[in-house]
Amino acid sequence: MSRSLIALLLTVTLVAACDRQSPPPEQAAPAAVATPDTGPGAGVLDRSHRGEGVPATAFAAPDGKRVTLADFRGGPVLLNLWATWCAPCVAEMPQLDALAARMAGKLTVLTVSEDLGGAAKVGPFFAKGGFKAIKPYLDDQAALSIGYQANLPTTILYDSTGHEVWRYSGGQDWSGAAAAALIAEAK
Repeated sequence: MSRSLIALLLTVTLVAACDRQSPPPEQAAPAAVATPDTGPGAGVLDRSHRGEGVPATAFAAPDGKRVTLADFRGGPVLLNLWATWCAPCVAEMPQLDALAARMAGKLTVLTVSEDLGGAAKVGPFFAKGGFKAIKPYLDDQAALSIGYQANLPTTILYDSTGHEVWRYSGGQDWSGAAAAALIAEAK
């Protein structure tokens, strides 16, 4: 399969998945696995992967070096998978920047773009947004979102040992009390 056909298929898949509505409760997984949120964004909180380790998937740091989530062990990590073309993702970015500033030294907030255009798309977005605390990490092959089978936005909380606490699919108000309570679950 040609690279352009693969890129087209990935783009169509990711666009179709951006903040896709969750199935009605009667079709959803049991409450112990996925819990619909009733707050802003009405996403889904999934604890079914609790205890799983970080994947070995590499992505680009702002300086261009390849990193993995294991490079951030030692403190809690909030991984946010997003894209510039995803409206709920874009709406979360200022809140994630404020959260990263507020929690500096206590929580690492990693915003990893799944844009296939990489730095050409994300660089101008970050410049226009004027973000101070979050940095533009890139996954221009969408390997993380494919590996997680994730809709965008998806946010995953890891504890300080590199084990998943929960994942949240859909837009969220990261400045609210509900988000603070979820983040406090990481040790």
